[in-house]
Amino acid sequence: MSKMKILSFALTCLCIASAGSAADWGSIKGQICLKGDVPEQALLHKKGADVKDAAVCAAHDMINPEMIVDKETHGIANVFVFLAKAPGDIHPDAAAKEDTVTFDQKNCEFIPHALFVQAGQTVEVLNSDPVAHNTNVIFIRNQPANVIVPANTAKGAGVGFSTTSRESLPVTVKCDFHPWMRAHWLVLDHPYAAVTDKEGRFEINNLPAGDHEFRIWHEKKGWLDRKYSVTVTAGETQELEPAYFTLE
Repeated sequence: MSKMKILSFALTCLCIASAGSAADWGSIKGQICLKGDVPEQALLHKKGADVKDAAVCAAHDMINPEMIVDKETHGIANVFVFLAKAPGDIHPDAAAKEDTVTFDQKNCEFIPHALFVQAGQTVEVLNSDPVAHNTNVIFIRNQPANVIVPANTAKGAGVGFSTTSRESLPVTVKCDFHPWMRAHWLVLDHPYAAVTDKEGRFEINNLPAGDHEFRIWHEKKGWLDRKYSVTVTAGETQELEPAYFTLE
């Protein structure tokens, strides 16, 4: 066999091997739950309370988003589940598709309460309220910013918060005009993270097959688990057993 044919054969084998390894991806589904009894939903203030901009901010009971637990499943909302470090390989379908993600303020609440951002994305802050808010993002590695977002600021006209670096843990977002308004952003340099829904469920797709350690964080307690170990199987979506934690 000539050297040219040997080289061609070797390159073909390399391409086949690369294609095979690139196909080794899997997904996980799980649920983060509260261990023990589910407490009654706490309020920040009641409808009609004497607060700033009460016509908007006290138009209804304001629940405390720090502790939202589903009574039936015990699932905890607004929990971040994420890989601590970027893996060596990232599936092209998992990477961020948009340069901008949106973050709103409505009825004097931040929406969403917990937001995942990939470093390099810009967060466009909107204001669906008829009153002004200020958005104060307490970044650690990215540039902190504290700006006023005028009333009725719609998508496309919002205030942009750029990110360039990952944050080591979720950062706090607050409104100094309405001090009960709090939220959290998680900024990572990879796409492998999720925020639990109202039943505590999450899903992370297109992970590299193999063993991974995730971190689990909730604003009330902080770290629930720094080493949530999962083995991802190629070509499968694994249904993980519910993980139970206390928030005391």
